[in-house]
This record gives sequence, structure tokens and C-alpha cells, in this order.
Amino acid sequence: MSEQYLKEVTIGKPQEINGPIHLSSYQKEWPKQYENIRLQIIKALPHEHIEIEHVGSTSVPGLSAKPIIDVILFVDDPNDEGCYVRPLEQAGFVLRIREEDWYEHRMFKGHDPEVNLHVFRFGCVEALRMIRFRDLLRTYPNERLYYEKTKQKLAEASWHYVQDYADAKSAVIREILARHENG
Repeated sequence: MSEQYLKEVTIGKPQEINGPIHLSSYQKEWPKQYENIRLQIIKALPHEHIEIEHVGSTSVPGLSAKPIIDVILFVDDPNDEGCYVRPLEQAGFVLRIREEDWYEHRMFKGHDPEVNLHVFRFGCVEALRMIRFRDLLRTYPNERLYYEKTKQKLAEASWHYVQDYADAKSAVIREILARHENG
């Protein structure tokens, strides 16, 4: 993702890190934190047709991760922000990314714990790919270790934005997914 694109889709200024990425060893409280976040979202959107999934490295037991809980929220129409933006903001989430041309993606930030809440349409292929990747890492310890070693090596580099680090992991994610394409 180019810096210009990141600036265009970010609400406010993109957060710069200008350094390495901090990875934590797996924390057993991450699933509990996710569950609290899930309940917070359900409480904020009680009348909406939604589905919620814990994704990203904090959702894979034993995998080191940035200590940020990644959550997917499926909604009927991400472009109908009136149904979910204000209630999520009132629940403490802040809309930071609006990518209308990339799977209609929205991303909110939450704190205490740190949360990346990704909003997609039901059935979105990108969101389903994220869930499939999580499931592969949970199922195949060798793939989890391979991914972890790649992440640790990349995390040591200096990155301008966290998105640059995320983009650098894309090749290994595609490789792992391709190995299990028919499985």
C-alpha cells in the first residue's frame, strides 16, 4: 500500500512508528479480551444483523503477535455507516480507515486493550481469507512456526507505518494459503 493511498483512506493522520515492530509472546488473556470486545460490539449493535470473528495473530494459540486484538465485524452493508458507526463510536471505537474501493472495508481502533475492528460485508472474500488463514495456523503447527519466524525477522526491521510491516508479510501469507488451497 502506498503512503499516498494510506493518507487518502485514513481518517486523521496515519500513525507513524519509524522503528521496529514490538511482538509479544502469546498471552492467554487474548481470547478473554476478544470475548469482552465481542460482547461490547453486540451491546452497541443489538438490533443489527452481524457476525463477529477473532482473527489475526492474537487468535492463534502459541503465536507471538503485536498485542492488538484483530476483530472482523460482518454487516449487511458497510456503506450504510448509519447502522453501525455512531453506536460503535459511542462504545469507544474510533473510525480510522475507510476503504470503499477495497472490499468496502472500514477499520475502527479501540483501546484497553488495543483493538483493530475491521468491518466487511457478509461473505467478503478478503474477510473469509483472513478467517481461513487463522484456521490454517491453528491447525498446522509447522505453518504457524514458519509464519512466526517470518514475522519475527520482519519485526526487527525499521518500518515507517505498521501497514508497511503488514504488507511485507503478504507473500508468506499467500504462500501458506496456496499450500492448502484444496484442503
